[in-house]
Amino acid sequence: MVNIDKKLDQMKRMVENGSYFVMNRPRQYGKTTTLGLLADYLKEEYVVISLDFQGLSESKFKNEHIFSSAFTKLLLRTVRNRRFPINGLDDDTLNQLQVESASEKESFDLVELFVLLSDLCETAQKPVVLLIDEVDSASNNQVFLDFLAQLRNYYLKRYTVSTFQSVILAGVYDIKNLKLKIRLDADHRFNSPWNIADSFTVDMSFFAKDIEGMLEEYENDYHTNMNITEIAQCIYDYTSGYPFLVSSICKILGEQFPTNESVWSEQGIAEAANIILTERSPLFDSMIRQLNDYPELREILFRILFQGQRITFNPDNESISLDAMFGYIYNKNGTVAIANRIFEMRLYNLFLSNEELHSITYQDAQRLQNQLVHDGRLDMDMLLRKFVEHFSDVYADSDQEFIESQGRKLFLLYLKPVINGTGHYYVEAETRDMERTDIIVDYSGEQFIIELKIWHGQDYHKNGEKQLSDYLDKYHLKKGYLLTFSFNKKKTIGVSEVSYGDKIIVEATV
Repeated sequence: MVNIDKKLDQMKRMVENGSYFVMNRPRQYGKTTTLGLLADYLKEEYVVISLDFQGLSESKFKNEHIFSSAFTKLLLRTVRNRRFPINGLDDDTLNQLQVESASEKESFDLVELFVLLSDLCETAQKPVVLLIDEVDSASNNQVFLDFLAQLRNYYLKRYTVSTFQSVILAGVYDIKNLKLKIRLDADHRFNSPWNIADSFTVDMSFFAKDIEGMLEEYENDYHTNMNITEIAQCIYDYTSGYPFLVSSICKILGEQFPTNESVWSEQGIAEAANIILTERSPLFDSMIRQLNDYPELREILFRILFQGQRITFNPDNESISLDAMFGYIYNKNGTVAIANRIFEMRLYNLFLSNEELHSITYQDAQRLQNQLVHDGRLDMDMLLRKFVEHFSDVYADSDQEFIESQGRKLFLLYLKPVINGTGHYYVEAETRDMERTDIIVDYSGEQFIIELKIWHGQDYHKNGEKQLSDYLDKYHLKKGYLLTFSFNKKKTIGVSEVSYGDKIIVEATV
């Protein structure tokens, strides 16, 4: 397990400062695990009450009385858990809470609840910290917002009235977006009842060094002779430290081949990523649902992936803000970037799958698959030749706008059925823009680099050869592929092979 003590220490300092904050992070980002570890980290100095709103059904938010009773019962069950009781709270106050929660009196509302919670904090042996997980479960009702307003009210009176030392909420949606989901009118959209919350800036992702520490523990137990530093970096390259994805790759490799040295390799990680891409999981089910619910998010991702558009990262843009909150994008030097390589690959597969049944390009490549794979090896030279023939037959009369917006998608549609099930591809985000895209294909342990470019003259083309040569050095390869989409009427359509230094570049022009 990755050691997150430094992150916990940052959170503890926020608690010491009396901060109220929201740990809003994407799905399966380790929020629940982190809350559990944080509770244990704080228990020597604080009374920590850790609740999970998944334990409250939607009916419990019908009105203040029902919610107050349900909240109290949940708190009491947590505090009086026989296996893990929470000590340091006054029994008389807890008993009074129990009496009120069992009462049928409608007068036991949020005001009465918070009077008793204040008494609980005043009589506790140590400062009380309240953690609430899965606040998304409460995101569609006004009662929860009123509950937040009471927390805010007591926070503002904290120097004269006893209250929680710190309150930490965890969920995907931040408080502003909870409000957005309930009141759609513009006047209320950004008027949060919990504007006392401090910004939560702790980076919960795993850096390569964090992954190294976990792999060192594994290596001590299983002695695989893996290169820990290289493997940690490779896992990070695929996941950008997304906790669920890091854990999934390690779990696949560890459970299937725990002591096989060759598995803990770049090829092994690529195969593990391929498994993740073909499996259903709550994370990707949620991604598909959110893209269907928010078409604007889908459009942003499509334009980045297939058209190489650079979109300014503007947090005031609602679609960009939501995309970032869901964890699909991040702010990279002021522009929108896809969060990690595995998300990119999954999104490419998703977008392409929507067109497979109706795409003549996909169907043509599928029909020729046996000609493009020989003895388990991918014949990339032949694949490029066949794509040029197909493109010339079907899209020769297409205009420049069509080719600029669709060219890369068409090549990926041609590539996908040929490598499907055995290999996979990803696009190098560092080189993806409206004029250039580098595609890395992994097939049965063999790598191919294909650079896709829009024609902008001979000088630009020569520069592309140099870029590809430099990129081949990075991957320790001697052969690369350059596919150029050209609008020059004098162009020569076809495939040729040229030498560039000690490299061989197969150049295709359509």
